[in-house]
Amino acid sequence: MSKKTLIKILGAELFIALAGLAFILVALWYKPLGPVLDQDVTPASRVQDDPGLAASTEDSSAMITEPTPTPSSLLDKIVSIFKPQPTAQQTLCGGPPVMTLLVIGSDTREDGYSYGLSDAIRLVRIDFTKPEVMSLDVPRDLWVEIPDISDHYGVDHGKLNEAYFFGNPGMGYYDGSGEGPGLLARTLQVNFGVTVDHYLAVNMQTFKQLVDAIDGIDIKVSSKIDLNEKQDGANPDYVFEPGVHHLDGQMALKLAMNRNPTIFQRARYQDIVLQAIQAKLLTPTMIPKLPQLFSQFAGTVQTDLSPNDITKLACLGHSLNDDNTSMVAFPEDIFGAGHIYDPYRKVTTWILEADFNQLRHYFADFMNGVWP
Repeated sequence: MSKKTLIKILGAELFIALAGLAFILVALWYKPLGPVLDQDVTPASRVQDDPGLAASTEDSSAMITEPTPTPSSLLDKIVSIFKPQPTAQQTLCGGPPVMTLLVIGSDTREDGYSYGLSDAIRLVRIDFTKPEVMSLDVPRDLWVEIPDISDHYGVDHGKLNEAYFFGNPGMGYYDGSGEGPGLLARTLQVNFGVTVDHYLAVNMQTFKQLVDAIDGIDIKVSSKIDLNEKQDGANPDYVFEPGVHHLDGQMALKLAMNRNPTIFQRARYQDIVLQAIQAKLLTPTMIPKLPQLFSQFAGTVQTDLSPNDITKLACLGHSLNDDNTSMVAFPEDIFGAGHIYDPYRKVTTWILEADFNQLRHYFADFMNGVWP
């Protein structure tokens, strides 16, 4: 065999190998990082006019796919993270018109996401056309119907945060899709008509590490915050006078989880922390680091977002600011305190009471991008 012929063969083999690697990377680019949701109703945000998408709102089993990409289109997508451009559908960053994300803050367990309650529950509506992001705090203590697990100890109702707990794989109660986030999403759908596109669950330990990874956050305090209330002792480090304060991960978590004097105050503290994290992530020096940050924490969170989805969200970050992001909450006066017997734990437990029809109207407004 001549040297020239050998070079041609080796060159062809190298090309085939590189092409195969490229298509493997493309497949991984679109692969969700965790178990996907499979809800009864396909969200409108998943239905696009792109001829490459196969979806049907009439057939709930229809799977939605994106056009098979080429290696060059993958490179274009990676480069576009720094160049948010409207698509033919007039959405930024190649995103869907709207994406609804279920965000869960779970309590820390040594076994990762096999067990644990959802300490914080938020719906995040991301509009890729305006652009606009709106976050809604969902009270975890509502007593709700929990579907699909009644054959386990007769459990069919519980607090909303227990839906995540019962759905986690360590319990072995739930056979549906999406594990704990999946059952929580199903519970929101059954009780309030809410259907989400994706989920993201972060536990306390990961939250602390994330804040530390971005060198802490700066919170803006308008009125004095004293985290010593209803605690033994008085630590001056837990008192924040009006002004700007820099927090590390541990202190940010302590503030976000404080619920004195009421559970509604905790949501307001979380708003302060989340706004500070958003402000830090959207700084010019931090935005180019977002892909690396996502990669760093990809293995420590629960999510069905794919690298492609994450890239679109990071790209949209260039267009977000205080004017087009908002954090909303239900009016406190629509809730009341109550007690109910929990047959699973065999105790009488404290719950939030509310008119679910009224809540459904609020949820519908939120899903449509408006808030009273």
